[in-house]
Amino acid sequence: MKECEKHICFGGTLSVFEHKSRTLGCDMRFSVFLPPATEAGKVPAVTFLSGLTCTYENFTTKAGAYKMAAELGLAIIAPDTSPRGDDVPDDADSYDFGKGAGFYINATQMPWAKHYKMEDYIAKELYALVNEHFPIDVDKQSITGHSMGGHGALTLYFKYPEQYKSASAFSPIVAPTQVPWGHKAFSGYLGDDKVLWEKHDASLLVSKAENAAGNAEILIDQGLGDQFLEEQLKPEIFEAACAEAGQKLTLRRHEGYDHSYYFIQSFIDDHLRHHAKIMT
Repeated sequence: MKECEKHICFGGTLSVFEHKSRTLGCDMRFSVFLPPATEAGKVPAVTFLSGLTCTYENFTTKAGAYKMAAELGLAIIAPDTSPRGDDVPDDADSYDFGKGAGFYINATQMPWAKHYKMEDYIAKELYALVNEHFPIDVDKQSITGHSMGGHGALTLYFKYPEQYKSASAFSPIVAPTQVPWGHKAFSGYLGDDKVLWEKHDASLLVSKAENAAGNAEILIDQGLGDQFLEEQLKPEIFEAACAEAGQKLTLRRHEGYDHSYYFIQSFIDDHLRHHAKIMT
């Protein structure tokens, strides 16, 4: 693992690392913010999963999260959204499939199956890597994300409850089996078996969770000026599924806010406080 950048930030450090991913078969980069509290020992950590077209850089440079993270004593890990490199297949004509659009699932269809295993990368390889190399408390970790990354955060929270103590999301794709973004990604990466699709849909996973009522409360922020709200996001589906399953949910709808990082900047502090309260 190579450190490509290092910056002092709010008394802590913001670094970018590159490593050869065994899971994805390519070089990957991710950023890590370590708060000043690491001088005294291990700290809780939040993983942020970004959305379509993004890399680790979008959150790292645009979210404005590190002042509050430093105050709360939280580490933040921001990985990429897909495998990268010249040998990795891509759909050059699509922004919502291929590079930048890994959807945090393990592809089963060729040529995607060789490299596009983002679920295993995030929840297994990267999770183990950061716990081995950084002063992070393995028992105090949470996950959040935006749009496609919100989908990833919610689904991985339900799939790996022993790893992630809490979850939140900004403008998440909560029902990918019912919207065009999900149909395109799942049919391409997973094929036509819709039973397999259902294993990656947060609104279906919560209904099947063994202890949904015992889970930590989930926080979701959704802008009502979001251009993708009605066709792609449909938060009301997840809201209804949580109510039926007994999953505690705070879904906040904000008049006028769109799908951008200006929206994330506006409420990121609330999300970090949400996770810190549950983990500490």
